Amino acid sequence: MHLTFNQLPKSARVWIYQSNRDLTVSETESISASLLAFCNGWSAHGAGLKSSFQILHNRFIVIAVDEGFNMATGCSIDSSVNQIKFIENKYGLNFMDRTQVAFLIDNQLFIESLSSIKTKVNEGVISPETKTFNNLVETVGDFNSNWMVPANDSWLKRYF
Repeated sequence: MHLTFNQLPKSARVWIYQSNRDLTVSETESISASLLAFCNGWSAHGAGLKSSFQILHNRFIVIAVDEGFNMATGCSIDSSVNQIKFIENKYGLNFMDRTQVAFLIDNQLFIESLSSIKTKVNEGVISPETKTFNNLVETVGDFNSNWMVPANDSWLKRYF
């Protein structure tokens, strides 16, 4: 059953998927409708899951589930991944490429490949204060406070 994202507890589990390209307005609307239907029918062994999603910066899909209500199981998690794969196939997207890192520079989303980060740091494009997206946060609480952090407070600190 779908809830608004802010209705989920801080302990709700989160998965973040970053697209290889910006979503168009029509893609965002269609994907939102698809994810709404998915959340309304999402279950684990027949028990409904309180869940939500957000599409942010035309690039990220954030899916969350309140495991305090009912636990997400391996099969239900697989079904959410299958939903993402369906979206990938329908729109020619890739949400599974972990070699692209997102930054926010001058309020604009900036994507850089892992192999180019050191060069961008040396050029001054990425600084210790540059906001980066930590797509590995695990809960709504962490998402709210630690999804977007200064690069120096992330795994990127080794470059400074």
